[in-house]
Amino acid sequence: MCSTKIQRRSTILTLLLLTPVLLIHSAARADLPIPKNPRWKTVSDDVYLQETGYNVRTDQPLISVAVINDKLYAASKSTLSRLDNRKLSKVAAPTDKIRRIKTVAGKLWLLGDDGLWRYDKQGWTKVSELPCVDICEHVGDVVVATADDLYKLGDGEPLQLDTEQQRKPAIKGIASYAETLYVRHDDRIGLLEQGRINYHDVEDWGQLPLGSKTRDMQALGGKLFVPTDRGLGVLRGMTWRNLHGKDGLCYEDTTCVADGFADDYWVGTMKGAIRAVDGEFQYFGHARWIPHEKVNDIVCGKNAAYIATDGGLGVIEYEPYTLFKKAAWYEKWLEQWEQKRLGFVHNLTWDQKEKKYIRFLSDNDGGWVSHYLDALCFKYAVTKDPAVREAAVDVFRSLKWCEEITPIDGFPARAIYAVGENGVKARTGSGGLPAEWTRTDDGKFEWKGDTSSDEVDAHIFATTLFIELVAQGKEKEAAKEHLHRIVSHIVREGWVLRDLDGKPTRWARWDPEYLQRPYGFQARGLNGMEAFNYVVSTHALTGDPKFAKAKQQLIDWKYQDQILRQKLVFPFVTHFDDRLAFYSYYPLLRYETDPYLRSIFRRSLERSWEVKRIEHETWFNYIYAALTGNECDNEISVKYLREWPLDCVSYPYKNSHRHDLQNQQPERNYVADFNPRHPREQGPKRWDSNVLQLDRGGHGVHEPTGWLDAYWMGRYYGLITAPTTDDPKHLEPGDTLQGRKGAEPYNGPPRPEIFGF
Repeated sequence: MCSTKIQRRSTILTLLLLTPVLLIHSAARADLPIPKNPRWKTVSDDVYLQETGYNVRTDQPLISVAVINDKLYAASKSTLSRLDNRKLSKVAAPTDKIRRIKTVAGKLWLLGDDGLWRYDKQGWTKVSELPCVDICEHVGDVVVATADDLYKLGDGEPLQLDTEQQRKPAIKGIASYAETLYVRHDDRIGLLEQGRINYHDVEDWGQLPLGSKTRDMQALGGKLFVPTDRGLGVLRGMTWRNLHGKDGLCYEDTTCVADGFADDYWVGTMKGAIRAVDGEFQYFGHARWIPHEKVNDIVCGKNAAYIATDGGLGVIEYEPYTLFKKAAWYEKWLEQWEQKRLGFVHNLTWDQKEKKYIRFLSDNDGGWVSHYLDALCFKYAVTKDPAVREAAVDVFRSLKWCEEITPIDGFPARAIYAVGENGVKARTGSGGLPAEWTRTDDGKFEWKGDTSSDEVDAHIFATTLFIELVAQGKEKEAAKEHLHRIVSHIVREGWVLRDLDGKPTRWARWDPEYLQRPYGFQARGLNGMEAFNYVVSTHALTGDPKFAKAKQQLIDWKYQDQILRQKLVFPFVTHFDDRLAFYSYYPLLRYETDPYLRSIFRRSLERSWEVKRIEHETWFNYIYAALTGNECDNEISVKYLREWPLDCVSYPYKNSHRHDLQNQQPERNYVADFNPRHPREQGPKRWDSNVLQLDRGGHGVHEPTGWLDAYWMGRYYGLITAPTTDDPKHLEPGDTLQGRKGAEPYNGPPRPEIFGF
């Protein structure tokens, strides 16, 4: 930092310490107000089953899977394998003409083109020469089917059951339901009665989907499930009910069905797997959860589902978790994957040439680390852990460094790069313009300019939290000075951030000229609210009357008239602006006292949340709750946190093919005609992401700091309780790398110690 900037910084700090009116404000409360008698329902952090998964890829499609003695066996058409230590190892098989493997009556059976085998302690025993297509247990007996006939297995030769000769189509499968043997053909279901297949007495009401082709048949409890290419047929008693997209079934071209492990069942489809549990269908797609979209078979073991696909085996395991444990997992993830550096947090990107992950220095590193600082502030307020406070102070130093490193008073850098470090700099700037990286005088670092409103919003939000919940002594005054410098720059320079070239940056503009021109006209509501937030928050925390004067200027310009409808729903929607809006609502409604302005800001928040709430994103819901005390879909919000995958690697996902995109939802969608996706269907995302985006390619590793921000905010406001268990296995995370490798440790110079606290 240049000497003239140090001198100016010292002058401002002196004024903050000496001005009497400011001393009154320096005794700001140590905690944020929590709504009294809130209308929300607190959710307990109970133990739940958290899914995690991995894929085992194979050269040949896997056609069948079975579990016996807690061991998973998988079969292709020619080989049999066993799963050991996350690897499939070939085992001896009695034939290389495999049709199916299945566990029946406590034994493992192999159905081949050239016979039927049973596996036990003595190994494989050939039971019959019959080319069986299916096998099941029925009223104490083992029954098999060939394409033409049905047989009961005994000590001698198989006993034919369909003794009355009749013309019938090829048999595809069998299942025991209601103490009756049901028979599946391509286009119909029958039942065995007195040696003859009866098609008349299967149903009285309903039918299988018209023109459908059956794919599988399993009896699960009081229902007989029949997957078809046009939906899932469910027979209960003598009534067919067919499940389709309108019923929540994620994809209608179904292939198989399997019993679950926790009052659930699983459905395979031509494009992904589905778990049916607690009255909902959960979608597990390629490539996060399974190695190929076409599912051929599913079997469940203890708290696990094994999914055979054309590309190999997908394993989805369930482990008892609490949200507290998940928060600890994500903290450990940041450390083990080397996503922390110089007090910042980073996404990782894949270096195809070097075949390794490297840190990405983005357009908004100061903005993204703000979520981590928010999380640490809330966490310290909840736990009073000195180590958490120390971590928060360290992150704030980096946030403040973003402003200190530039030679312009109050101008924060987007990102900071250590010359020669093992990371990659953003190569583009705002609106597709070239990136603006400037080297410091000592040649050790570069800082990224053309700073946007995103950065300012993040600095204001996180710094106010830091002042209220964490900062002590000189830290508190330094934080207030940080706010004072940034907002003073904006006001002094005519309501813009003015860059090295003396011109306003591309996006950091709050001046009437910009907001009344076509290029900035659509931003007048959001940017007007941002401007109010900057001066209201800074005046509340520093007491400097010039910010009250600046606020009056905004009122004279009638900026408040545009704030009510700042959330755009037509002609376009920008989801990244939603984050900026809620970053502004939170401090603004904490510090604004004027009843007229509060009425506008509050109604704007209510309108924005009504549009936003269908997306179920916890962070937005909790900001709304914190500011209003109103019900905030808290059970859905906690469910959203639980659904985030533990694995923060970004995988490609596709949802546009699904049939449940328009099934009924309790909330109204104001911006699209389909429903948003759940975290397990998209993966971890930042709070500026578009959860209505159905398809996306995968790249890099996300930082889970947004999740941590929402979780610890929920804990602070009492929306989520502390864990209801003290069992260490439900509280302490394991190894997040699990044999993988994150980025290399940071290898550049240390952050300079220039802060005075």
